[in-house]
Amino acid sequence: MAVMTQAVATGSSHTRQRIIAAAIELTARDGWSSVTMARLAEAVGVSRQTVYNEVGSKPALAEAMVLDELGRFLDAVERAFDEHPGDLMAAIRSAARAVLELAEDNVLLRAIVSATHAAGTDLLPLLTTHAGSLLSTARAVLTERLARFELPFDEHQRTVVIDVVVRVVLSHVMQPSDTPARTAEDIAWVAGRVLGAPH
Repeated sequence: MAVMTQAVATGSSHTRQRIIAAAIELTARDGWSSVTMARLAEAVGVSRQTVYNEVGSKPALAEAMVLDELGRFLDAVERAFDEHPGDLMAAIRSAARAVLELAEDNVLLRAIVSATHAAGTDLLPLLTTHAGSLLSTARAVLTERLARFELPFDEHQRTVVIDVVVRVVLSHVMQPSDTPARTAEDIAWVAGRVLGAPH
């Protein structure tokens, strides 16, 4: 997936990924308020200035963490569509289930949603009211995938459908109401009705 997860083969990129991974671990264990550039520098074995150079401010680090985790979810979406190249409903069902199953075990997401150690205070808006980067990235992946199918929509209508699907899945990630399998089945049913495709 070119949008988020292709790593650039440079030392800088590797250092940045190590810093983000350390920040996620610290947040999940001790809370977002405990994450400082000094602690990250110590955890990664670099200078504090290197941490600032790689990730910028703490708000920028927070967004980088969320987008880094988003990359894992979108990789699962890509795999689901690759496994069902000619069956849009099966691809949507498989993608939704994979995302929801990943969400169950994602340490950063759990820390944000449960607000463990006040982690959610600053990070939760990145998944809700300030989720612009997250939503636009997810929409870009689905737009590229759905362009391979013949759908009875113009560009605006296709954009609306994609936006609705992304937001429905995100709402279930944030607040599950059933098992991933049953929720994915429901999402596929709704998508099938909207798209006019057989379930």
